[in-house]
Amino acid sequence: MAVPVCCKQRSVLMLSVVKSHLTASARLCSSSAITSHYAEVNGVRIHYEKTGSGKHPLLLLPGALGSTRTDFAPQLEKLSKEKYTVFAFDPRGYGRSIPPERDWPLDYFKRDADDAVALMKSVQQKQFSILGWSDGGITGLVIAGQHPDLVKRLVVWGSNAYILPSDMDAFQKIEDLTKWSARMREPFVKVYGMEYFQKHWKKWIAAYGHYVEERKGDICIEETKKIRCPTLIVHGQKDALVVQEHPDYLHATIPGSVLVNWPEAKHNLHLRYADEFNTLVEQFLDKGT
Repeated sequence: MAVPVCCKQRSVLMLSVVKSHLTASARLCSSSAITSHYAEVNGVRIHYEKTGSGKHPLLLLPGALGSTRTDFAPQLEKLSKEKYTVFAFDPRGYGRSIPPERDWPLDYFKRDADDAVALMKSVQQKQFSILGWSDGGITGLVIAGQHPDLVKRLVVWGSNAYILPSDMDAFQKIEDLTKWSARMREPFVKVYGMEYFQKHWKKWIAAYGHYVEERKGDICIEETKKIRCPTLIVHGQKDALVVQEHPDYLHATIPGSVLVNWPEAKHNLHLRYADEFNTLVEQFLDKGT
């Protein structure tokens, strides 16, 4: 797959077009190569994991209540250790960045973005690429828009710059965790326990509702308009939480962005199709080296 580098060019790709160029061979690395760390960031103790020794730094940003291992195990284990130095962090109140207990101010995406930027500065990374899933993709959009000098390349999937009324309907349908499949629920329950997870899952949905009530659904529209780095947007077309309008908007708004529509994928495409996803991402990232 030839991913455009020039930001004046705009491409939409269907995964079926590029799939023949993807290799299913995985780089199997021992989990012992992944190390756990803490950093004092903006007054809180932030947990992050690090792996690899490559010249290209990557920051992995998890989704709602996500952590390094609930959201990014296949990426931490299988992205090239030789090409990349990978950092994955638990936002404050998530995973092993507890305490503090998570709270949900209206600007929590900006706060997560500020924490992530401060973390990367604390580990002496002057410029880096971002992989952001779901809420983490929104955080990535904020960082890339507010700090264009810091972000080399941006990859987002399952993300949106604003909220539609139909989005809230979809979120409310999954509010009750007892109705989730055990396979989807258990990784989070192992991290948080059922009580904490259910409590903050409901608060996460309410926080999205506040964007609708107080900002007419606007999460990061202005920041998205300011993004200038090469950007890859991946969309699972069977995603029940993020409708096609959202990746289409990001693609139309971010100059030179590349949109890959993945016909059979859902919201967690990077976990379900980890090898193909990793290959797609590496091909995009390597265009900048």
